[in-house]
Amino acid sequence: MVANEILRGRYRRSFKMGEAIEPNKVNKYVIDMRGNDYTFKKGHRIMVQVQSSWFPLYDRNPQKFVENIFKAKESDFQVATQRIYRSTKYPSHISVSVPAR
Repeated sequence: MVANEILRGRYRRSFKMGEAIEPNKVNKYVIDMRGNDYTFKKGHRIMVQVQSSWFPLYDRNPQKFVENIFKAKESDFQVATQRIYRSTKYPSHISVSVPAR
């Protein structure tokens, strides 16, 4: 693993105040990982995993907007589906810097 980053969707626009994610709506996420410089050798591939929870390595995600996830009730936990869009209208992508030689 080159890098791992947890970004709660509720903070996708601001870390000051969380907001609910509207189901079945495309949302923009920008994750700056500049602090993770890494050299990929020729032929290497990059894999990105998008998950809604990293349990048990990190706390459980109820998949429902609650004031405080640490106070979530069992009934707050529900199944979630994550989608990555690759269309012209919603071009999910990864930008990688390649230094000049």
